[in-house]
Amino acid sequence: MEGLRLLGMALVAVGFLGLVMPGLPGTPLVFAGIVAVAWADGFSRIGMLPLVTLAVLAVVSAAVDYAAGVLGARKAGASAWGVGGGVAGLAVGLFFGPIGIVAGPFLGAVALEYWRNPDARAALRAGAGVVIGFLAGAVLKIVIACAMVGIAALAYLL
Repeated sequence: MEGLRLLGMALVAVGFLGLVMPGLPGTPLVFAGIVAVAWADGFSRIGMLPLVTLAVLAVVSAAVDYAAGVLGARKAGASAWGVGGGVAGLAVGLFFGPIGIVAGPFLGAVALEYWRNPDARAALRAGAGVVIGFLAGAVLKIVIACAMVGIAALAYLL
């Protein structure tokens, strides 16, 4: 069972990387890691109620991540084109490391928003909204993942 506990801790660690690196399902990996740790001790400390609570938090995290990006873009006046450009920019930006992960959505949103409506100020505002929403979503995902780990740790302390 020690191997399962180590696997669980590794999944939690990789999950935290996934919270800031698109492409890795961060919160689901954190949840899977906690389930593996709970399983390693026969669910004696982390039972059904904490696991259901953690599963709900994992789902909320996914919804928050999606909603934050869209809401940030919409609040800044981005159209569906700007949001789509942000998503496309993120896909391309993944290949350019951390700078690309931030610059890609910005540039993609600005490009498609400008293409839709050649107003540079509106396009730049849309790009900024996409980035702010993306960063807000990342912060909220990290907070939720920390809460998940805190709930699991609390089960071992009590």
